[in-house]
Amino acid sequence: MSHVATGCPCPKNITPEKPAGNKAAPKSPAQKALEKLGLRRDIDLALHLPLRYEDETRIVRLRDAHDGDMVQIEAQVTASEVTLRPRRQLRVTVDDGSDTCVLRFLNFYPSHQKTLSVGARVRVRGEIRGGFLGREMVHPSFKLAGGELPQSLSPVYSTVASLPQAYLRKAVLSGLARADLSETIPRQFLNKNLPQPLSDLRQALQFLHHPTPDVVLATLEDHSHPAWQRLKAEELLAQQLSQLQARRVRAAMRAPALSGPAIQGPHCSLHDQLLERLPFRLTAAQQRVCADIETDLQKNIPMHRLLQGDVGSGKTVVAALAAARCIDAGWQCALMAPTEILAEQHFRKLIAWLEPMGIKTAWLTGSQKTKERREALALIKSGEAGLVIGTHAVIQDKVEFKNLALAIIDEQHRFGVAQRLALRSKMTEDGQEPHLLMMTATPIPRTLAMSYYADLDVSTIDELPPGRTPIVTKVVNDARRDEVIGRIRGQLLEGRQIYWVCPLIEESESIDLVNATHTHEALSNALPGVGVGLLHSRMPVAEKKP
Repeated sequence: MSHVATGCPCPKNITPEKPAGNKAAPKSPAQKALEKLGLRRDIDLALHLPLRYEDETRIVRLRDAHDGDMVQIEAQVTASEVTLRPRRQLRVTVDDGSDTCVLRFLNFYPSHQKTLSVGARVRVRGEIRGGFLGREMVHPSFKLAGGELPQSLSPVYSTVASLPQAYLRKAVLSGLARADLSETIPRQFLNKNLPQPLSDLRQALQFLHHPTPDVVLATLEDHSHPAWQRLKAEELLAQQLSQLQARRVRAAMRAPALSGPAIQGPHCSLHDQLLERLPFRLTAAQQRVCADIETDLQKNIPMHRLLQGDVGSGKTVVAALAAARCIDAGWQCALMAPTEILAEQHFRKLIAWLEPMGIKTAWLTGSQKTKERREALALIKSGEAGLVIGTHAVIQDKVEFKNLALAIIDEQHRFGVAQRLALRSKMTEDGQEPHLLMMTATPIPRTLAMSYYADLDVSTIDELPPGRTPIVTKVVNDARRDEVIGRIRGQLLEGRQIYWVCPLIEESESIDLVNATHTHEALSNALPGVGVGLLHSRMPVAEKKP
């Protein structure tokens, strides 16, 4: 930790008012830093909650501190020098009467040396370590001793360069005092069916910014303290209101009503042709969700529907039937998947179903050759391609649809809000929005889905097609990895195939997860004589193909 400055002034107005005339008053570095954090209003500061806390409410004697403890001591400086070996550093020795400790600074300023001069009595906070030459603290925070100890834990906030914690603490305290924190949740709802009443919003925020020393720190860290619960109630209400507002806004929008074939004739619709051509019958669950989607598509209000179901439950055929209904009505449909591998799986399956009926499909990915991409863009712009399948390339600026009416997004949780909006914006009809169908293979309990996706209608395929074995999901401790590999070996000996999914391709310093390349090597060594393949999105296209 770096030196903590004291006595930092905090401006009363975080964003200064413009003076008379056209010129705005110049902003200080601290004000610019606050704006960089998004802290422009008093309420922003009040809701800028601590990342963690430091206990500066008590002094610990060095003889009572154990290695690894984060402690605050009060001691006198007995030696202070700048050494050049093994590298330039400031070494300060302090004595609190019970033991001595070395404070070591690899980065320091003249102000450090001035404050930590021999004879000065200082208050120091840091982690005690057992060094080669005795106990030490590396880069502790410090200040001259004196004054009363704080009566609450000291908050540590996320910050940026040029914005010290002392300044930020005063800014937050000032913003909290001025912020309008009117109650939004009636008291009777706050106290309903709760083991203990929740405090009002201002009390909860004041406590979280300055908790008392007797609080169980774990309840602050895991957000189980009643003050955190009060904030969670506020956030949940805000989330639900914003979702309901989004639903109200959508209800005022208009979309194409896809009620029937654009061209009437003796032949049945593309939708019905596809049903007849399928080599299987739809399950009752598939028929139910298809009916939900068809009802939505016939309305002139944009559909916003989440289709969820296990892998193998038949979401793709439901999407194909929705696409056929859209194309039947004379409009275009787009299907976007997060990876090229998944997009290609959809492409191969859908062209096998739709092309025999005369539906032309365009393919768009980032790895396409220029000529192939140019031809696909022309098909999309002219409307000759009724269905467009691809990755993020579908939402690029150069992609122009003639008349997009249905957007289907697979693995919707892999896309951000901006990406989903970009696909919706591809519709060129003035004042209209395309229908939106999002798919996920991560089933969520319906009540939770209705809460989290309050602006969506939810359809669930809750049965598997005949012949499909129900999926069993188990969590196994990593300590039993050898046992899992043994089970895999047994399945392989019976002639079955196994796939092992990893969340990362390569090592990451910030996320401690096993990567695909390392796992591939480990499984190859653990299963001699077995062909272990590796497949990921960064591989060349030629290597991905079977």
